[in-house]
Amino acid sequence: MGFRSWVIKPFAKKIARDIQAWSSRAVLEQEKIFKNLITVGRQTAFGKDHDFDGIETYQDFIKRVPVRDYEGLRTYVDRIKEGESDVLWRGRPKYFAKTSGTTSGVKYIPLTKDSIPNHFGTARNALFNYYAKTGNGKWLDGKMIFLSGSPELEEISGIPTGRLSGIVNHMVPAWLRSNQLPSYTTNCIEEWEEKLEKIVEETLPEQMSLISGIPPWVQMYYERLLEVTGKATVSEVFPDFSIFVYGGVNYEPYRAKLEALVGKSIDSVETYPASEGFIAFQDDPEEAGLLLNAASGIFFEFIPDQEVFNEQPTRLSLKDIEIGVNYALVINSNAGLWGYNIGDTVRFVSKDPYRLVVTGRIKHFISAFGEHVIGKEVEEALLSVAATEGVQITEFTVAPQVNPPEGGLPYHEWFIAFGKAPQNLEQFAEKVDQAMVMQNIYYQDLIDGKILRSLKIRALEQDAFRKYMKTQGKLGGQNKVPRLSNDRKIADALHAFIVE
Repeated sequence: MGFRSWVIKPFAKKIARDIQAWSSRAVLEQEKIFKNLITVGRQTAFGKDHDFDGIETYQDFIKRVPVRDYEGLRTYVDRIKEGESDVLWRGRPKYFAKTSGTTSGVKYIPLTKDSIPNHFGTARNALFNYYAKTGNGKWLDGKMIFLSGSPELEEISGIPTGRLSGIVNHMVPAWLRSNQLPSYTTNCIEEWEEKLEKIVEETLPEQMSLISGIPPWVQMYYERLLEVTGKATVSEVFPDFSIFVYGGVNYEPYRAKLEALVGKSIDSVETYPASEGFIAFQDDPEEAGLLLNAASGIFFEFIPDQEVFNEQPTRLSLKDIEIGVNYALVINSNAGLWGYNIGDTVRFVSKDPYRLVVTGRIKHFISAFGEHVIGKEVEEALLSVAATEGVQITEFTVAPQVNPPEGGLPYHEWFIAFGKAPQNLEQFAEKVDQAMVMQNIYYQDLIDGKILRSLKIRALEQDAFRKYMKTQGKLGGQNKVPRLSNDRKIADALHAFIVE
């Protein structure tokens, strides 16, 4: 045990005890947060506009504060950008997290003095809790890499503004910064391929113990390491590498490929961060699901996903959720987000404690024929068949083909880059189609009713998705390929990469 891991061990154990304590009283913690949010919110422009003085109960809140997306808050954010105080939360934000939206263009999500601990503190707590639960703290004594966006910030009316992952770089404490890679200069490189070369150059001489990032971009890092060194596995390059931290996408499609590149199974910690708040994290490596971050300044609401576009949807607090139901996630936070639909769907797998899995994005679905297929369904169908067939998936996406150029019934078109392809693609597609029928009863009805024909799989070049993302200016960083689209924009572009 190194000096750093020895010093931090008792603190890590305290963090784990604290997590166990608040997670056992999550509903009570949520009630306390709700009361605090309303008390502070009464002094804001938003609170005055929505009669927070008349709010005593959650039902009072529902009557006064509608569910909204960024567009619903934009006028308030614009007032903050123009220099006004006490608009959505007391004072002015410490930062704006700049992120992109499909309909809203660039979004500016406020980070306040009160909300910042939710972001950095939760990330730290997730790692320290892992240490306490597993006894593996040797990663603290080695070098750590965090693949993130640029930490360079612009200013809007005196408020530093940039990508959330870049902002978090400014919050790394001095005791950890000496172990952090890549360097500030390298992190500031915007062009991903140039940045990747510098990351490899900086990390190769070091003993990396922790690697953190979105799986597809970590895969590119691993592959480039092996190209440069000529080694067979990443564990030969970095013998002390012992923990992989990830979030933002489902790890399972990448697991087999990443573990093959590393040369062994590596402990992993899954997190669920967003610009709007750090939602959940893996608290127990032996249990399924992520622990809802119920004591960190966010009051959560849940809407059954079938009602999310209703004018007056059912809104539930944590105490009323049910296991196994897909919910749209709505947050109210000490960053000044009120009734904010973040666009994700989740499903609880446990109430004691409250653990969930992310099942998809509200905007990422296929319902060209009323089937409402979601991300969880396509992932589970594909991965279950791939596992039994010994097939490896590098990346994939699905879109409807409403007017097939070859004629005949429409179908769902799957674009897959295989790490290890099936021996017979048509038979593989038939099995995936059967698995989809089991996942989605509406899809089954459309197949049985001859509205749809069975799905078709298009095998793509190994690096097809990287090439596509590069053409979109979204190579690297926190960018992800949507698993599902209800239109043909991505699908039509990927046709250029189909292989026979």
